[in-house]
Amino acid sequence: MLKMLPFSQSGPFGIRNGSAGCIKVNGQLENPATSVAEQVPACPGSSGDEIWSRNQEKMSERPEAAGRTSRASSITSTGSCTSAGDSLEKGKKGIKGMFTTAFKKMIKTRTPSIKQIMDLLEKHKLSDAALLLIALEKSVSSKSEEGLNTRQQDIESISEILKNKVFSILKDSVLLARTNPELLQQAVEVLKEQEKEDQNCLSDNSPDQNVQFRPRKWKELWMATVKESVETRMKDTSHTPRTENLSSVGQNLLRMGKTMKEDLTVVAKCIRHLYPPEFNVFGTYAELYHHHFASEAKKAAESQLEDKDVYLLLSWVHNIYPKDMRKDPVLAEELEKVKLGSLLPSSLSKELERKYLESEEATIKNSLNKCLEKEIERWKEDKEPEKLNGHFQSELLAIFVIQSIYNGQKRAKEVSAALGEELSHRLSRELAALLRSYKDAFEDFKEKGKKQVHYRPILIANINNCGNFRDYVEKNMAENDDNKDRILSTLGDIETSGCDVLLQQLFVQLKPIYKKFTENKWDCSNKIMDEIIKTTSKHISELQTLKNPFYNATIEKIHVRLVRDYIVRLLKKKVGLKSAAQQQNLAQSISKNAAELEAFCTKNGSQATWLNSALPKLAEIIRLQDIGAIKIEVATLATAYPDIRRRHLEAFLYIKANLSRGELKSILSYLEDSTVSTPPSNLLFSSINLS
Repeated sequence: MLKMLPFSQSGPFGIRNGSAGCIKVNGQLENPATSVAEQVPACPGSSGDEIWSRNQEKMSERPEAAGRTSRASSITSTGSCTSAGDSLEKGKKGIKGMFTTAFKKMIKTRTPSIKQIMDLLEKHKLSDAALLLIALEKSVSSKSEEGLNTRQQDIESISEILKNKVFSILKDSVLLARTNPELLQQAVEVLKEQEKEDQNCLSDNSPDQNVQFRPRKWKELWMATVKESVETRMKDTSHTPRTENLSSVGQNLLRMGKTMKEDLTVVAKCIRHLYPPEFNVFGTYAELYHHHFASEAKKAAESQLEDKDVYLLLSWVHNIYPKDMRKDPVLAEELEKVKLGSLLPSSLSKELERKYLESEEATIKNSLNKCLEKEIERWKEDKEPEKLNGHFQSELLAIFVIQSIYNGQKRAKEVSAALGEELSHRLSRELAALLRSYKDAFEDFKEKGKKQVHYRPILIANINNCGNFRDYVEKNMAENDDNKDRILSTLGDIETSGCDVLLQQLFVQLKPIYKKFTENKWDCSNKIMDEIIKTTSKHISELQTLKNPFYNATIEKIHVRLVRDYIVRLLKKKVGLKSAAQQQNLAQSISKNAAELEAFCTKNGSQATWLNSALPKLAEIIRLQDIGAIKIEVATLATAYPDIRRRHLEAFLYIKANLSRGELKSILSYLEDSTVSTPPSNLLFSSINLS
């Protein structure tokens, strides 16, 4: 009876109960064209103890250290692997190579015994044991039938021991590549020898075929072992610390991603070079890790995920998985050859994107509406808004809204540019809707909040607030976004409406003052102008709490109104001056008033220089007595202000009571009504209605 070793121990030097020796020896790949993950056969699961329970005498294994000091390969201080395969080649040229050559010669001249092979296995000299076993197989193949069956059984039994021992080691390749690379290299050498024998057996030119023992198909067993190893490692949760604020789905993705990256790095740097190219080691491992990861990701995607897990899974699919794996240059180069593809099918990925977009849009919309409600409540509290650099501000709404939209867009863009673009379009639509609600609330406050103490400062703060929205939209929204024009139009309505309310009181106060011009027949016009400027100054002081460009725009509106109302008094047909002297006195008064208005408005920030020539040109028409000169001045007036019409000029010329009917008709002929359009910024006469 043979003296056998027990292999029921766990670890790389014995058979793991329930795992080693569990692979069907002659299992065929169903479809060579499919991926590695799909080809690998399942593992039935018989242990080494079961194999050797019959006719075997158990002995205790020698307490020899499993991991001897390796001269073939080693681990650097940083944990990287030196090339075990390269070292082996160098060793073959030295003493070890001489020993191997001598050993092979000895095998050829002397038939190995079962005891010799078992002794080598007991000492963990796997390569030597494998060579003797192959030699023994060949010797048995050439013998007579007598005692052949017994010898074949012995060879099969010891071959099974060797297989279980080798594949137990290969299953732990990722660990042993860093802790005991020499042992791993021995196991790989045995695998290579077995595959070589299989090929020799299948070759017609093989001189000494041992057909009854071949092929053993260890390469297929290796693929199944790698699959089992990958699945075991990807499911192992014992070495991954739990991360706070991550759900079970997030923990699982993080663990698998970390395991896959670290293990493939070991395969690329420490394992791949141990095998011949036809094993496609890195590709096999990579496909199996990817297949397992993708399978788990698909299960997660098809389950009822929370919103945060939908986002996390999309981040892995579009960003973390395809990019983070490639941060290591060695890994990136190998992965480029494999082309693993996406973690999820396109249809499932798009469904997740749809769920994410809808959820994110609804969440942001809800938070924006709540913020607007709080802003409206602050208006009703009738508290004076804070000032920043002398300007009333109500920036909480704009800050929150802009920050919420920006953060949402940023999160989406971190997943993919396409997702970020789609969410940006959706959020621009929500911003347009929010600002319409803001406008409605502002209009409501304008009507209902007039009695509040801080009514006007609140209006000013909201006008200033529009500037924050406007700056954001103009800088960040694409020109082809149809929501951009809608948003800017809504903001313009709020700004205009607010400014009109602020100026309404001023214009009401100025109206009776302007009437004094015609009531006094333009006498004391200088005093009247002083009163106009004084009244306007009081209101401008308050308007300085407006930010630019709103302040400048408001001052320009005041400038236009002051000039326009002055012209209105000139067109009222209240005063007709027959003498040239009277007309010259009025012309001088108008010129002086015009200069005062220009100086006052310019001093306060008006940039409406186009208004400055209106009153002086009218004064010049009153002063001139020559009909030809008057016609020339009328022509220049019409050129500067093309919205002036015949009815305006006719009412104005009422002042020159010394003109005959023929002269009046001649002058008016120079100004025929036209339909020439005028830029809005230059409208002056068109807003003057004559009764």
